Amino acid sequence: MINYGFTKETDISYETVVVLLRDALKKEGFGVLTEIDVQEKMKKKLGIDMKRYIILGACNPQNAYKAILAEENIGLLLPCNAIVYEKGGKTVLSIIRPTVAMQMVDNVELQKVAEAVEVKLKKAFDAIK
Repeated sequence: MINYGFTKETDISYETVVVLLRDALKKEGFGVLTEIDVQEKMKKKLGIDMKRYIILGACNPQNAYKAILAEENIGLLLPCNAIVYEKGGKTVLSIIRPTVAMQMVDNVELQKVAEAVEVKLKKAFDAIK
């Protein structure tokens, strides 16, 4: 178990989890700004075959704006990442815990934003069963 993210294994297929995750994030007001197919990139750049692994960079525009107002350089830690990968016949889903990620920044207003974002990300995470 990791402390910097919500994580779980499921019997749901990789493809289905990716679709469900996108839908759950959308329901909570997040858009997916970035998508990195790590399997594809490793094959293309290094000639390495690896398991399916995707990184989705999610953003809730209202909260991103509040975070930038609270801490101008916070863009270094945005967007909120979620990952889906295969492991031992299961699909693993993990989503960042913004409250943990933002602890390195000593800013009370930013922590409040991180708490609000984390509630929404946890709802998206919990929606995938």
